[in-house]
Amino acid sequence: VQLQASGGGLVQPGGSLRLSCAASGFTLDSYAIGWFRQAPGKEREGVSSISCRDGSTYYTDSVKGRFTISRDNAKNTAYLQMNSLKPEDTATYYCAAARFYGLGIELDPRWYDYWGQGTLVTVSS
Repeated sequence: VQLQASGGGLVQPGGSLRLSCAASGFTLDSYAIGWFRQAPGKEREGVSSISCRDGSTYYTDSVKGRFTISRDNAKNTAYLQMNSLKPEDTATYYCAAARFYGLGIELDPRWYDYWGQGTLVTVSS
């Protein structure tokens, strides 16, 4: 069972990146997917999540209107499209899969069962 996050890199402020989260060893269609990030010296923060039941999405306030989470169950992959990136978005981004998901726990890391290894996003001029 593995989640592989990819797509990070160096981008200028205002730029875009798309992160991918590929699953192996299990199928994502029965799991909610969450993206989390951790900047140096800071606590891990939930960024966005998407339900497996109805595709509903959830975003932390700081990324609303800039980030879009999606999933392609046929490819067993989830994505995080990040636009209008800011220096404060700099962090290592992790994807995770949750068997149980619902109101109030959309970005609670305690409910996520599997975690990817992280991909570094650096926003800098």
